[in-house]
Amino acid sequence: MGTTKLSSKGQIVLPSAIRNAKKWKPGTTLMVEETAEGVLLKPVKPWPVTRIEDVFGSAGYTGPAKTIEDMHRGIEAAMRERWERKKK
Repeated sequence: MGTTKLSSKGQIVLPSAIRNAKKWKPGTTLMVEETAEGVLLKPVKPWPVTRIEDVFGSAGYTGPAKTIEDMHRGIEAAMRERWERKKK
């Protein structure tokens, strides 16, 4: 176990032995969690790489394919409808 100091900017340097053991490279995003004993650092796992074909079915739409323009028009219509409801 190593020691480190808190900088005037609130930063700390993790000892290289810990970074190497955890295989944390520069740019690794860490979640900071307060615990009863102190602070716990956990790496944030990035979302797995997916293909549109793998997740497209989750939308539930079974009609013909829509173009980007169709989608933009649908979003615009929904926003307009919401705006009109807020005005009432």
